[in-house]
Amino acid sequence: MTDRSAAAPPLSTQVFQILLSLVDQDLHGYAIIQDVAERTGNEVRLTASTLYAAVKRLLDQGLLEEVRSRARDDDPRRRYYRLTPVGRKAARDEALRLERLAAMARAKRLLPTSR
Repeated sequence: MTDRSAAAPPLSTQVFQILLSLVDQDLHGYAIIQDVAERTGNEVRLTASTLYAAVKRLLDQGLLEEVRSRARDDDPRRRYYRLTPVGRKAARDEALRLERLAAMARAKRLLPTSR
């Protein structure tokens, strides 16, 4: 497991969206794909191969962990994923980084100021 420091590189859009999908619930792969597509209005679309390659990296980095479904009628072959505390911190750090970038764009009047 690696620890993300303040100087960690930015997360890719796909990875950030995967982490966002898991902030408030454990999900299986197809549910993550659906959540990302729905939340982004299909702006970000994950294929199964893109998702599972990212999930493997995130598991290796300690940002996600695999968990069992609590539903009795769920397919036992289905794998569910959960954010680890390190993964939650990585998602939060990325959200803060994006917020700082948006603030810089507002300061330059590239974006309208918030009301």
